[in-house]
Amino acid sequence: METFLPSPLLASGALQFAFEKATLEGKITIGSLLILSLFSWTIMLTKSYQLYRARKMTRKFLAVSAETRDPLEIQRSGVDYDGSPAYHLYASGAEELLYQLKNNPVDVSRRLRKTAGNEEFSDVHTDVLAKSSLTKISSQSMESVKVVLEQAAGAEAMSLEKGMIVLSTAVAGGPFIGLLGTVWGVMETFAGVAKANSASLTAMAPGVAGALIATVIGLLVAIPAMFAYNFMVTMIRGITQELDGYASRLATDIGHAYVDNRALVDEIKEANSELVTQLVNARGSEIRSDRESRILAKGN
Repeated sequence: METFLPSPLLASGALQFAFEKATLEGKITIGSLLILSLFSWTIMLTKSYQLYRARKMTRKFLAVSAETRDPLEIQRSGVDYDGSPAYHLYASGAEELLYQLKNNPVDVSRRLRKTAGNEEFSDVHTDVLAKSSLTKISSQSMESVKVVLEQAAGAEAMSLEKGMIVLSTAVAGGPFIGLLGTVWGVMETFAGVAKANSASLTAMAPGVAGALIATVIGLLVAIPAMFAYNFMVTMIRGITQELDGYASRLATDIGHAYVDNRALVDEIKEANSELVTQLVNARGSEIRSDRESRILAKGN
């Protein structure tokens, strides 16, 4: 009894035979699927490297960031963590903070000297970093920093998701494009059989095989793209959530170290105190000037 041993698909030449028997429309469909597959694999390879590097560099950056107290320390050190979305967000926020410190500063040195020996205000600035920062920014300037951080977070998320539309198209459209080629091929096969008035299996088999190869190619395009898409979407979601959390922590650190968090009542009191001091000094100067004038008048 002769036994049947199935041979590998490629070694048996089934694909080659089916492609040779495919119609022109079927070959055009297969060509379109191969082009889609080329773009799909390009995205899978480049995106895998991007996500791997983003994860690796972000871990390094967050480890260094956790050890620093000054939000501007990493920026001053000049160390670059290229490829890390969190670092790119940090760089944008630090640049905006430096701009606000330079162009819209709030000088708190006089207030710190005034409250340094006052026990009533001894607990206002308990953090060494916040106490040592003599130049701060206002709450309005901090809002500008927060806007920049939000924009940077959105830009990094868009960069991570760039190209994923190609994979989703391959997953959703690949099988349907292949199915279109198969249905078209089967339709032409039956039409040819009808015209030839021959319904034998030998006459139909080549056309059906040539039609089915389009569906096979469509599935071969869609299946790897599906696994890659699900894996990458999960990684991107994790990196994006981590990025949002870091943006919130960075905004909190900046607000603690570089924002003048006085209440409006305290600002009014300080402004009134400074005004009274200026008036007293001015009045004292007038009194001394008048006294000197009288002494000179008596001397003459």
